[in-house]
Amino acid sequence: MTGFEMFWPLLAHAFLIFCLYGLLVVKRAEVVKSGEVEREAFRENLDEPQASRVVNKAIANQFELPVLFYAVCVLLYIAEADNLPAVAGAWAFVLARYVQAYMQLTGNLLFRRLSFMAGFVILFLLWVWLGAWMAFS
Repeated sequence: MTGFEMFWPLLAHAFLIFCLYGLLVVKRAEVVKSGEVEREAFRENLDEPQASRVVNKAIANQFELPVLFYAVCVLLYIAEADNLPAVAGAWAFVLARYVQAYMQLTGNLLFRRLSFMAGFVILFLLWVWLGAWMAFS
């Protein structure tokens, strides 16, 4: 690979995060407009209504495990190990994050757990790939 293929999955994941922030704004506006909560309640996230809290949690999840994803993608690129298996793994991880976020928003605990576990395994394999690449190059 000769280009920036390793970074397209990063952009796709960032797009997911921006979409979740947009949804959070919409949900918070809805609960304020309905009178369920005062706008000031969001300053310190006290008593956030369920409708917006689930979106807020989905956003928080995108800054936990994916931190390791961003690091391994950059390191794979630097080590010139960003070949087809690595790029495919990165896309698979991002797909798992999209599914996990959607399942969290819809309340499907079983598929949320499965998509999280799939992403976890894929991410682990990306790190193994990096380690093997460095060890045998």
